[in-house]
Amino acid sequence: MSDTPADVSAHDLVVAIDGPSGSGKSTVARRVAAALGLRYLDTGAMYRAVTWWALEQDVDLADVERVAQLARELPLQQGLDPADPTVAVGGIDIAAAIRSSRISAAVSAVATNLGVRAELVARQQAVARAGGVVVEGRDITTVVAPDAPVRVLLTADEQVRLSRRALEVHGSADASAVDATRDQVVRRDADDATVASFHEAADGVDVVDSSLLSLDETVAAVLKLVEARTGVRT
Repeated sequence: MSDTPADVSAHDLVVAIDGPSGSGKSTVARRVAAALGLRYLDTGAMYRAVTWWALEQDVDLADVERVAQLARELPLQQGLDPADPTVAVGGIDIAAAIRSSRISAAVSAVATNLGVRAELVARQQAVARAGGVVVEGRDITTVVAPDAPVRVLLTADEQVRLSRRALEVHGSADASAVDATRDQVVRRDADDATVASFHEAADGVDVVDSSLLSLDETVAAVLKLVEARTGVRT
């Protein structure tokens, strides 16, 4: 890490966060955005929104051309307030619907569709260019915002990530809950890794391993990187 912070104002700041499933990137990104007074963009919600829309229209997700066309036509309204991030399609609130197991089981087919990725990355880059935002998801540090002054790979041991996701989805991190979550997390990461890089840090990307950190400690670690890279502090 450079010892010389970049000359960046909080208004223009872009923080890019990548990471595998269960690394805590969504919660951490929201907390970091709130602490810095920035907007928050959950790029994963965009892929889930396309998935929801395709399934609502009984479109076969294996029909890559049709799904890509749906992505280009998607009437997505996404609120960027970290305290209340909203997701709607055509005026229909789908924030809860896109977190269902139905969407979680299907979203990889959409996230690995290169036509969908091209469309959604373009939308994500438009948000990043406006500045004042924390963007999290896959390929954020390398494709969506490779020139962001703060780029972070947030990671954790697989067992820790499985336990966190099991607690989030099932309300428990016991063995049965972890096993029920394993396929979703491990398979999703394996599928997404065919089109996105989020396991290894690219040059200039800082790594935060949250395996042994609490949520507060992880947020503090990212905020410390923001200050070191840009001089911006809470």
